[in-house]
Amino acid sequence: MLFDVTRSELVDIFGEDRIATLPATAFPLAAVDTEGARLLQTVGVPTGTLLLRQPDEDDGSLPRVQDVVHIEDFEDAAQGAGDWTVIGWLLNAHLALDPVSGKVHALDSDEESVVELHRDVSSLLQVTLRFQCLVEEFTFSGDQDEEEADFERLDGEVDRIREETSKIDPLPFQDGETVWSIVGDEIAGGQRFTGNSPGARSLYG
Repeated sequence: MLFDVTRSELVDIFGEDRIATLPATAFPLAAVDTEGARLLQTVGVPTGTLLLRQPDEDDGSLPRVQDVVHIEDFEDAAQGAGDWTVIGWLLNAHLALDPVSGKVHALDSDEESVVELHRDVSSLLQVTLRFQCLVEEFTFSGDQDEEEADFERLDGEVDRIREETSKIDPLPFQDGETVWSIVGDEIAGGQRFTGNSPGARSLYG
């Protein structure tokens, strides 16, 4: 694993009811015993920024890439990509796990592109955890005179996540067009602060 993310860490921050997991029965035999699948079964991800794919109601399985997109339209898709397991959704992209390499890929149907998004699932969990913590814990001063300084501070926190992640896994923020780069830009711009978080209360009253 690239990052050490544990179930107890997530529970301490978000509580049991805010962590989503996937059952072992949802994975095909080729993927169920991989490290990535085990992390999604036992550790899970905090709900909010990233949405895990729900298993099919009829057979309890996760779809394959070829079940959700016309993989033949994706010129840059690797051989066998159609059999990858779709594990989640982020912005406008399906997230798929390649059981052989352990990498997580983002498939954008609009752009018909496949991008390597994470070197392994622990990286996916780490970035999700850090961004979710930021939008739930960041506090604006509430002083209009300090608004510019507040956003500079917020932008600095987003940059820190990008930089510290990229030292270990350069894929999530390899350029400004990845889905995580866009999520980071949205957070830095004051979006994604919802509910009763300190950021939402200070921004929207």
